[in-house]
Amino acid sequence: MLPIRDTIRSKSFPLVNTLLIVANAFVFFIELSLPADQLERMLTVFGASSARFDLSNPLTFYPLVTYMFLHGGWLHIISNLWILFIFGDNVEDRMGSARYLVFYLMGGIAAGLLQIFASPGSDMPAIGASGAIAAVMGAYFVYFPRAMVISLVPIFFFAWFVNVPAVLYIGIWFVTQLFSGVASLASAGGAAAGGVAWWAHIGGFLFGVLLAYPMCIGKKTACWYSDEYYPW
Repeated sequence: MLPIRDTIRSKSFPLVNTLLIVANAFVFFIELSLPADQLERMLTVFGASSARFDLSNPLTFYPLVTYMFLHGGWLHIISNLWILFIFGDNVEDRMGSARYLVFYLMGGIAAGLLQIFASPGSDMPAIGASGAIAAVMGAYFVYFPRAMVISLVPIFFFAWFVNVPAVLYIGIWFVTQLFSGVASLASAGGAAAGGVAWWAHIGGFLFGVLLAYPMCIGKKTACWYSDEYYPW
């Protein structure tokens, strides 16, 4: 089930969301330009891993920010940025650009911390924007309970476009992350089994759900629900 777009139209230009997409793409093209050995070093230095994280040394904290701008390949970055493109503009519209930027970065940090704590002693660096994007999805889940996600569903040789309730689409996504995360703890690969940082997704989403309301307090629109976003 491939999401194509949602049914909520943003009331303002998503400046921060657009800049985040551009920043991620820019860093990815830098990655592509590097020789293999330099790229490996870049991912090791700027990726987040519990083996390099030291609570007594604040200088080891910076990968909790830099890791969310790194990606491991075309599929990784395209899938992440496409989801950010679909859901991020509306969340920014509800919070406001400045708050959205803070929220996005804090969500990525929270996601990285949970991944680190779920895989103690691991020297495998976690990379990718998916933890921060999971926070965005969590906020969307709270803000737009009546939204629909237009999804492409391939059935044999045909492709169908189906309107899926956003709460169902995001809810199913989170349940799969949770089950995979729990299963990864018992696997030989640890919390990042299969190369996926499940607990970063879980942590980011929970952060988004919990912080969605506080991040829009004081805004003119209702934080929890607003009919103005729905044309039906």
